[in-house]
Amino acid sequence: MFLFLVLLRAGAESGAYSGALIGGRVSPQFPTRANVPSATLNHPVYPYLLHAGHLSLPTFGVLAACGLMLALALSQRTAHLAHISPDALWDAGLFAILAAFILSRLLLIVEHLRTFISFPILLLTVPSLTATGLLLTAIATLLWLRWKRIPILPALDAWAPCATLVWAFLALGHFAEGSDPGLPTTLPIGIHMPGESAPLHPVALYAAIIALTLTASLLFALQRHRKPGETAAIALIAIGTAQFLLSFLRQPGLEAIAGLDQLQLVALAMIVAGCALWLAAWSTIKVG
Repeated sequence: MFLFLVLLRAGAESGAYSGALIGGRVSPQFPTRANVPSATLNHPVYPYLLHAGHLSLPTFGVLAACGLMLALALSQRTAHLAHISPDALWDAGLFAILAAFILSRLLLIVEHLRTFISFPILLLTVPSLTATGLLLTAIATLLWLRWKRIPILPALDAWAPCATLVWAFLALGHFAEGSDPGLPTTLPIGIHMPGESAPLHPVALYAAIIALTLTASLLFALQRHRKPGETAAIALIAIGTAQFLLSFLRQPGLEAIAGLDQLQLVALAMIVAGCALWLAAWSTIKVG
């Protein structure tokens, strides 16, 4: 399930720093409208599907929930392909989702206890998926798999297409609410975002297309009965590579280490983890 959680974290980081850029803290040099092709599209943003008084239904949240439900449904198919009990994988997926939600909220409350006492509902509505929360969720999920005697590598294989499906819906959520802006472009595919003076790369749309393509490819890989862990390794390497390349079309992140922003570091870590998993899968076969 760690692959699944990494994707959620990557999507959250992307939206977080992109939203900050939209807020005006970073002002890249845009080309003038005189240089903008007339074929570019205006992209209205839809942060809420429903907004009536105090009731609001965020678009990103709805699409993320749809992605999670479809991923759980898909896991019933991939469980058969990975030779795992579908019911066991369903329970593990639900446990991981609930663990991520509960642990992230608990960490948020502990870190901001005074704010929680004064404004409990407001604090709980704040996005709270953090690296620490993901680590604790990954540990809890691995313990669950061990407790239920579910083989870890086949479980990761079965979850790989599900993870890319969730990524596709997260990307569509970012595209709908305009929270993942790209760099300026003069290509006809560029879109006009509200408040921007030039068309931008629709990076979130690129990511959704890549994610759906990977979902189909990983399902095909599972059907070929690859070695346990190999499909998950392919997913990690492919996702990491795609995210790293897409980062060059995104507006740069606010935080950087050694010239790389957080999303690029996560992408490189996924590539390394995928290579390690690939070697582990094949070394296990050779030893056997």
